[in-house]
Amino acid sequence: MTYQSPIAPGVSFYEATLGDRPTYGALTGPASADVVIIGGGFTGLQAAYHLAAAGKDVVLIEAARFGDGASGRNGGQLGTGQRAWVEELEADFGRDTAALQLAVAERAKAHLTGFAAAHGIDADFRPGQISAAHKTAYVKDYRNHVRTMTEDYGYQGLTFLDREALANKLGTTRYHGGIHDSATGHINPLKYVVGLARAAATAGARLHENTWAKAISSAGGKVTVKTDAGDITAGRALIACNAYIAGLEPVTSAHVMPIRSFIGATVPLGSDSPVIPGGESVDDSRFVVRYFRKSADGRLLFGGREAYTSDNPTDISKHIRKQIAELYPALGDVEITHAWGGSVGITLSRRPFVREVMPNVTSIGGFSGHGVMLSNYCGKLYADHVLGGSEDLEAMRALNIGPFPGGARFRKPLLLLALTWYSLRDRF
Repeated sequence: MTYQSPIAPGVSFYEATLGDRPTYGALTGPASADVVIIGGGFTGLQAAYHLAAAGKDVVLIEAARFGDGASGRNGGQLGTGQRAWVEELEADFGRDTAALQLAVAERAKAHLTGFAAAHGIDADFRPGQISAAHKTAYVKDYRNHVRTMTEDYGYQGLTFLDREALANKLGTTRYHGGIHDSATGHINPLKYVVGLARAAATAGARLHENTWAKAISSAGGKVTVKTDAGDITAGRALIACNAYIAGLEPVTSAHVMPIRSFIGATVPLGSDSPVIPGGESVDDSRFVVRYFRKSADGRLLFGGREAYTSDNPTDISKHIRKQIAELYPALGDVEITHAWGGSVGITLSRRPFVREVMPNVTSIGGFSGHGVMLSNYCGKLYADHVLGGSEDLEAMRALNIGPFPGGARFRKPLLLLALTWYSLRDRF
């Protein structure tokens, strides 16, 4: 069985500047527990905390170190709602489901910020997010979305920005209009992962880094996870591998596919820089979305290049700098001090995948670039499910995500063709 390594190219700005990052020893022998969790990102660690805090015996294993996957290497933007706007959800499922999914996402946002506050996790939270239209054809949709969210769904954080107002907010004239969201923000995701792991360990969860799950099976009311150190047996299991599922479990592998995303961090731009003077995070309307923000020390963290194979490029900085220069010509030769990448799990419909994939084994993933708050919250929801039930998790499960077409042989080539087509549409 072949696995994709969770160690992505490049040391991230988050890792290089973190300071204290506790280590958790690898599993050293067979183990048993009430619940075994595979994956030490937001979902797995959040589930481990809540289960352990409720008195459950929990073993969590992570193939690399906590935060080495998407949870510790992403753009840090919380966003609002699901990956799909309420208009799309309403068209597919009806008004009630769209409203419920928005409410679930708002509870996810509140849970993340509340958990950080309750456990003393300083994740460099900064308020505000801007969504920008890179084509004039999208401006009408952005304006209508503000009206829909405000008048029909009661969300009061959005303000429409015309081209001039948006330029003042971003420091670039390359966009045509957009939306300012005052009721969300962005964080340093690795700081949050480190704090979350500490909380889970303090609650009594047994956490193990550098421990590969080689296989998982379920029979006779027991789940068995095979590792090099020995088998872990438990009554239940959570698969929280997201983009790094590889061949571990076939149902998840058919529904959650990895794409590679890359970020660069510049030198600090200085307090007089015209780039995002309000400190908001930014995403744009491209299918291959560009997302950027300023760090607590004033660096521009810019993500945008994607790749649809497992190859690790050697020219991350070059491509990221080119994209920065398209928006900010004055930064065409800016020094990029850190450049890194990682895999993001996507689903065919860009909605989270939640399913019992074998008896007593639940798999959660596929947040499609909208996972900072949703993946974290889904970990709590899984714990709620084990402890007595979760209406919010059932609402996620009811979205009934379909598999990628093509079967095991043709799934990745078809995905490559589709995503390449959409990236061409961004350009032309």
